[in-house]
Parts: sequence; structure tokens; C-alpha cells
Amino acid sequence: MKKGTLKQILLITDGCSNKGEDPAVTAALAQQQGISVNVIGIMDDDQTEEPDGLQEVEDIALSGGGVSQIVYKQALSQTVQTVTQQAMTQTLQGFVNQELKQILGPDQTLEEIEPDKRGEIMEVVEDMGETCDLEVLVLTDTSASMHDKLPTVKEALTDLSISLNARIGRNRFAIYSFPGKRKSIGKVLDWSPKLDSISTVFPKLTSGGITPTGPAIREAMYQFGKKGLLRNLRDEDEPGMEEAGY
Repeated sequence: MKKGTLKQILLITDGCSNKGEDPAVTAALAQQQGISVNVIGIMDDDQTEEPDGLQEVEDIALSGGGVSQIVYKQALSQTVQTVTQQAMTQTLQGFVNQELKQILGPDQTLEEIEPDKRGEIMEVVEDMGETCDLEVLVLTDTSASMHDKLPTVKEALTDLSISLNARIGRNRFAIYSFPGKRKSIGKVLDWSPKLDSISTVFPKLTSGGITPTGPAIREAMYQFGKKGLLRNLRDEDEPGMEEAGY
């Protein structure tokens, strides 16, 4: 299995989109381009019931081949790390299943293999998760209701960067917020191997306005193909995982 690049959009929001196309539809489009869409829905610490809009969180992740989780603000940091790792494993397992079907036939899946062999395969999946390159575009909702949650988001993303720096594979992060001033999204941090500079860029975020989640996902998807990223990633990805939708 050759080295490839896992691509993720990590959407952080607290509610429902109210402008533009259906975000589940654009998430499905991203998945077709080999980009999984993972979603974290944030609840206020004093909320006792899930807001109606957070059903959209699950729908987006399901369509985008990603992981979703609803979380209270105080638990956000650990959740960001967990969702990112779960999404990596889920994507790699999907790739392994595709490989197995090519080798063993269309009806064979990882779950149907005898436990000993399955354990060996999962070790390979874990190793791939440590060594493959990872690109994460964080898409942060900055609509008015997110105002008091943004400092917590900042802390969570800093922790994510620290936790992923222990990996052998190369990491690339970018942060975009929505709604942007003139477009659906606004660039907060361009592609970078670390999120060290997050403390300087986050104060620039201002909350307010509408929530165009669908158009934001579409614009985020396009950022993976920008020349700046390809220039930073000096060597081209090897074929292999790319062919399986990576």
C-alpha cells in the first residue's frame, strides 16, 4: 500500500445553515473528490436539549463520508482530536475494504475476516494513520451565535495541532471562517504545517451575520487544489490511495 494523502474538512458549527444550497449535497460532492467532511456541533454548556439545527450536523457528515459529534463547549478540545482521528481511521478502513474486495471478491469486507487476520489488518491501518500525509481544512462557523464559543475553538485547534505533530506523516492545516466578508468563506490561516500562529489570527475573527454552510463547504473543497498548497508540498503524492478516492 503506497503512501497517499488523507484530506479532511473539519466543520465546527452550532446550528443550522440558513442561506444557499443544502450543505449535505455539497458534502457529498466533497466526498466524491476524495475529501471527507467531519462535523462538530457545539452546544452551550447550559443547554439541556439538542437544538433542531444539530440534526444537520449528522446529515452533513453522513453525506460527506465523515464523522459527526455533538459536544458541549467545555469538551470541545478533546472532541476535535477524537473526531479527526476517527475520521482518519474510518477513511483508511474504507480504503482497506476496497483493496480486500479487489483481492478476495466483491462480498468480502473487513468485518467478515477471521479475528486474527482482522487484527493484523487493523495494525496496518493504524500504521498508515501514523505515516500518511494529512491535510485538514478547518471551517469555522462565525455567525452571531458562535461569538462566545470562538475562544474555545481556538484552544481546541491549538491542542489538535500539538497532538498531530507526534505523527510521522506530514500535516498541513488551513483555517477558513464563514460567512466571509465578500465570499462564502474567508481565509484565516493559509496552509501551514502547524497551527502555532493561531493565537495571532484568531482575534481577527468577528462573529455575525448569516450561516451559508453549503456554499462554505463548496468553497472549502476548492482550497485543496490551490497552487500554493501544491507548491508547499514539494513532492507529488504517489499514486495508490489517490486512485481509491484520496
